Amino acid sequence: MDNLIRAGAVEVVGRLAAGEVTPDELLDALSARIATVDPVVNALPTLCWDRARRARPAAPLHGLPVAVKDLSATAGVRTSYGSPIFANHIPDADDHVVARIEARGGAIYAKTNTPEFGAGAQTFNPVFGVTRNPWNTALTPAGSSGGSAVALKTGMAWLAHGSDFAGSLRNPASFCGIVGLRPSVGRVPSGPGADPWGSLWAEGPMARSVADVALFLDALSGQDMREPLSLADPGLSFLGAAQAPRLPARVAYSADLGGITPVDPEIARITEAAARRLERLGVAVEAASPDFTGAHDCFQTLRALGCATDHAEKLTAHPGMIKADLVWNIEKGLALTGEQIAAALRARGAIMARVRAFFETYDLLLCPATIVPPFPVEQRYVESCAGHRFETYVDWLAIAYAITLTGHPALSLPCGFTAAGLPVGVQMVGRWQGEAGLLAQAAALESELGLDPAPIDPRPAVPAVRGPDDTGSFAPEALTGRPVSRPTAGS
Repeated sequence: MDNLIRAGAVEVVGRLAAGEVTPDELLDALSARIATVDPVVNALPTLCWDRARRARPAAPLHGLPVAVKDLSATAGVRTSYGSPIFANHIPDADDHVVARIEARGGAIYAKTNTPEFGAGAQTFNPVFGVTRNPWNTALTPAGSSGGSAVALKTGMAWLAHGSDFAGSLRNPASFCGIVGLRPSVGRVPSGPGADPWGSLWAEGPMARSVADVALFLDALSGQDMREPLSLADPGLSFLGAAQAPRLPARVAYSADLGGITPVDPEIARITEAAARRLERLGVAVEAASPDFTGAHDCFQTLRALGCATDHAEKLTAHPGMIKADLVWNIEKGLALTGEQIAAALRARGAIMARVRAFFETYDLLLCPATIVPPFPVEQRYVESCAGHRFETYVDWLAIAYAITLTGHPALSLPCGFTAAGLPVGVQMVGRWQGEAGLLAQAAALESELGLDPAPIDPRPAVPAVRGPDDTGSFAPEALTGRPVSRPTAGS
């Protein structure tokens, strides 16, 4: 059982295809692992073994168990969105990505914990409580795909589904030491949604290695005619690209994307050292960044518009049942003027044009996936970094949301550890709709770095050393303003 848990997804799928192991045996291995580990980290609050055992194996996943984020409706399975409004909600239909996973041979066995409606890059909610980082259970795994990242790194999943708006997939990948890919918008089905033309939200694969992520992207990708932005099948194997590592010719590295965000000095040092490893392989690595002027106001406006589009009706129908950060975002969206929206759209267009021009010179852009190491699980969000104080709960995510605005694929790759032994991810941004090239380049850097992707057992809670900029902590109840349940494994 331990050998199965430690194996990578590509290896396990190969054994499934060869008949050396059965889907039921994999589910049995996961059940035993989850019973031991999840009470410590609280990553998988909802399990659905019966559904998983009914799944029909098919290529390319051949019956491999897959965990799905609790923001995606799963027919017949409790889907809470981390909200007390939907605490006991059981949908009648699957979201498109859920149906795609099962059609491609995945066996969905668990829902992964997420913040309320995915808002905020810290995984806690009033339904299931907080999820803890396995490298130090006193700390957060980030979010909003925090449950997925923790399940992967603790051996409770071989593949896990995530989604990304302002780094919701990339931040937890960095904090937990796994690989997460935000693909081009439309590469993976993301509907149904209130705005089928929305281009800031993306579903994506998470795993412990680049090859495993590529395997999952092969399963997830392809056109869905119900979604107007969905992309046609590219006619190639993403796994094949990852298994043929290829070096870029010219790479840009920027610790702060041209000065748009502060960065913890240790994070900057570790990610730059990873970028410089490419120089040993003959790659030209230069200090450079696209011009992201206007990114902050642009993203804040478009995020607020999206929050109002998705959640304004809930705010009216369920007063007092939505967390304050999200209420602020919804109300900001409802108060936007046409002039503000027009200005944000113009700014985004200008940023995209500058980034496309940038990639005429560079093959790859590298920067930190997130600007700080994991922080205390009681803290709602990062309020300060390197002497700079943030005004809102999303300001610290600029290094991720600036890339979101461009629509380019972005991958978080484990690249080293802090002095406290916490993982750090480097963000690798590829060319427009260039996932295959990005995966090949990420595989090359992954090989050069040589970090062990194997799962770990949760490690003891060690209080973080608090710096002069840090603010006070909160009890878990204070994160939500409401009592939280304390789920056990299998709840």
